[in-house]
Amino acid sequence: MRRLRRLAQLVLRVEDSPTRVALSFSLGMFIAFFPVLGIHTAIALAVALTFRLNRVAILAGVWMNNPWTMGPMLTAGTLVGCALLGVSPEPLGEVDWGLSGTAFYSSLVAGLRPLLWPFVLGNLVVGAAAGTVSFFVVRAVLKSRRSKAETEPNGATDRSPLAGMLASQSFIDPPPYPSPRRGRENP
Repeated sequence: MRRLRRLAQLVLRVEDSPTRVALSFSLGMFIAFFPVLGIHTAIALAVALTFRLNRVAILAGVWMNNPWTMGPMLTAGTLVGCALLGVSPEPLGEVDWGLSGTAFYSSLVAGLRPLLWPFVLGNLVVGAAAGTVSFFVVRAVLKSRRSKAETEPNGATDRSPLAGMLASQSFIDPPPYPSPRRGRENP
């Protein structure tokens, strides 16, 4: 949960337009569901560099797919694909989990083969839905935070006390008269 909070904070602090950050994050969410395992980060970076998108936001979206969330995300996508294609998810139950070696892998391939197209289609559909929803949510949150920051006095934001202090007028402008130096006489 802490990792998700850190990713959210990263996205909220990106210095780019809300629409551009939201677009980058939503493409990352789509790629997180992309049915090619193990290369999500590389795909995201290639897309970000090709289309000049925000790399932080797209990677934050992609990293929603991590070892703890991968199983539920891909299973949900596969079940959606089964429902869309009218395929029963039962073949997974036909895998003999007690086998080992070559026999186990033969049983696994035989059990998973009927679920290949539901896996691909379902994860593309769920990824598109997650990307679309995340675009509107992230853009709304960023616009809200930015408009709130613009209405606060001195342009201070709620990012950190240091950011507020740096944005305050009294910190930037020197006092109207020189401050006396201590320990030395003024010439």
